[in-house]
Amino acid sequence: MNGIDLRDLGGRPVIVGAGLAGLATALHLSPAPVVVLSKAPLGQEASSGWAQGGLAAAMGADDDPELHRADTLAAGDGLCDPEIVGKVVSAAPRAVEDLARFGVRFDRGPDGALLLGLEAAHSRRRIVHAEGDATGREIMRALVAAVRRTPSITVLEGFEARRLVTDDGAVSGVVASGPSGPVLLAAGRVVVATGSIGGLYDDATTPLGSIGQGLALAARAGAALRDLEFVQFHPTALDGANRPMRLVSEAVRGEGAILIDETDRRFLAGVPGAELAPRDVVARAVAAHLAQGHRVYLDARGALGGRFARRFPGIDASCKAAGIDPSRQPIPIRPAVHYHMGGIAVDGEGRSSVSGLWACGEAASTGLHGANRLASNSLIEAAVFGRCVAESIAGTADRLRPRPVSLPTAARVDASAVRPIVSRALGVSRDGETLRDAVAALLPFIECPGPASDPAAIALMMAVSALAREESRGAHFRSDFPDRNSRAVHTRLTLEQALAAARNLALEPAASLARSA
Repeated sequence: MNGIDLRDLGGRPVIVGAGLAGLATALHLSPAPVVVLSKAPLGQEASSGWAQGGLAAAMGADDDPELHRADTLAAGDGLCDPEIVGKVVSAAPRAVEDLARFGVRFDRGPDGALLLGLEAAHSRRRIVHAEGDATGREIMRALVAAVRRTPSITVLEGFEARRLVTDDGAVSGVVASGPSGPVLLAAGRVVVATGSIGGLYDDATTPLGSIGQGLALAARAGAALRDLEFVQFHPTALDGANRPMRLVSEAVRGEGAILIDETDRRFLAGVPGAELAPRDVVARAVAAHLAQGHRVYLDARGALGGRFARRFPGIDASCKAAGIDPSRQPIPIRPAVHYHMGGIAVDGEGRSSVSGLWACGEAASTGLHGANRLASNSLIEAAVFGRCVAESIAGTADRLRPRPVSLPTAARVDASAVRPIVSRALGVSRDGETLRDAVAALLPFIECPGPASDPAAIALMMAVSALAREESRGAHFRSDFPDRNSRAVHTRLTLEQALAAARNLALEPAASLARSA
């Protein structure tokens, strides 16, 4: 920590998480002092750095934010917040400019104009990339460098937040596990920017450590979580032994690659949009084809051929490491968990239901994504809300009233016992019986505290939410309720509500947990 005295940091806003959302928030707060907690060395183990896709922003001559808004609303399947969607798509071009100002080197043509790509369910080429398929890596390189040279930002590496301290219903501190044991950071303003829940599944494209710990922090502090049942499965993860799985970006299909089976049949040809249909449609089609005993491949030979390595160098390297040359061979793929649309319920400033607690990035449910995230809207949401949260915090007085707190013994967190339960019950297709079994299996982990308690708490809330949604919408498909309800509602619940429902396994009016936005 280079001689930092933690007592000197009291009262500063604390940002938990050091991906795009967290670092952007810290940079936008400058020159006001702020603390960033990063459980790994800065820039490592953040999902943002793994992003192969780009940022969606209406910056082309034939594009405008209204078109981007329409595409987002269509993908969200009735559950987007139109006001939030309008806010984000309008702010997206400025967010790209902010990132460029922080040092991100976006891909540009000979004339200096941004190169814009096409991805599924977008009506225009509006995807801004960096280094081809390494957008996330380049963004994190630039933001880490910018944070390192900003004296108002104190980064505590190797510190993992374990609990939020509350006083009269408001946040008053963060208990973290550090290199020398548990520590308390007194803070009346805390931001959760911890990313994904992919590590709760066997097959995911996210870091294994992304197990919903930020959601658990908020839930245990009493915050409401929203739409936890909506988990996006990327249809084209490299099918192999590596975990986490390597992603084969949607941009490959945007360049014309097609999906085939072992007989060379293009089995999506009759689906509206074919390979560029919304991700939930493609993921379910791929999963169903696999379930019938087929193999599924992404074939880029005709569309890209020898240009593959130049256009997608990272994917090319991953494929070749697995013994596949994508310029001459089809790539074996299968769906894998990629993104969580649900999260901590926040308003347009990123405020949660708990005073003094904000959230942004994948850990937040802002209302942008609805039931199914539009490709490349996640990085831009993190960038836009990083500024929104910073401006909200800057306009909020610190009402911190420090009081003595007994520090708990830092226990390790381990999701390994939870993964098989979640993978079986909360996959591409769900059903009520399997979800009820999952609730019954998860409850003991929470009632007998141990390493799996926090992961199990979030998994339980996801399962209860999925049970409450007795319909199929967006990324949530119930085989026992295959139709879409005429009225779109959100699920919103606290951990206390989820536990009460779980203890009554009949989950009698489980649907009563669902209510309008």
